[in-house]
Amino acid sequence: MKVIGIIPARYESSRFPRKPLADICGKPMIWWVYNAVKNSKISDLYVATDDIRISNACNNFNIPNIMTKKHKYAIDRVQEITDIIKADYYVQINGDEPLIDYNVINKILINDIKHDQEYIFNTVTKIKNPVELLCPTNIKIIFNNDKEVLYLSRSPIPNPYNNIEFAYYKHVGILGYNKKALDFFKNTAPSYLENIEGIELIRFIEHKKKFISIIVDNIATLSVDTPKDIHLIRNIIQIKYKNIYKV
Repeated sequence: MKVIGIIPARYESSRFPRKPLADICGKPMIWWVYNAVKNSKISDLYVATDDIRISNACNNFNIPNIMTKKHKYAIDRVQEITDIIKADYYVQINGDEPLIDYNVINKILINDIKHDQEYIFNTVTKIKNPVELLCPTNIKIIFNNDKEVLYLSRSPIPNPYNNIEFAYYKHVGILGYNKKALDFFKNTAPSYLENIEGIELIRFIEHKKKFISIIVDNIATLSVDTPKDIHLIRNIIQIKYKNIYKV
């Protein structure tokens, strides 16, 4: 089964311009993300970008990359790649998680995906830090007993009105789609709740598309959302990788 990994990367960001090129111990953040994932069991891995500055940085470090059109969402960039490279399905890895462990990628790879219907899966993990629960950049998620996604929100869900014996889960920046799902997203207008929450994945839910969550425990994730996050990432990398990358 052929699985293509895609790391969408855009230069412009309202909260953190030129984020993929932010310096982390002498190398751009996109380098750290690519090298964290490249040893996974994904068939091929590419950076997808619409900016020549990111493409040039990738070329300087021999990182395979593909120039795309400008898009509002990362998923649109992934969809464009499906028209260029054929695969059984495509894994989207957010380009702002330089601490991602490639073993997480391996745990979510699926060996059998039906192609006669849209298929989407995402990675979720328990929220252990109350700060993450309240932060709107962390997408909270609820699913049924079959792990089918019911809803995603920037607010804490579910509300503990009658019971506190449950765990909160958050969406981790790793998703998988077959081409049928990606083409559906491209050809379907943004949905009502999607626009309210500012979460494009809700488009699949509102149209009753099969959307499965894969739970991964003990995953260390720290996304870079603002420039202040870079300082924390640098400190962690200096400790974790100093003997490997000589940072």
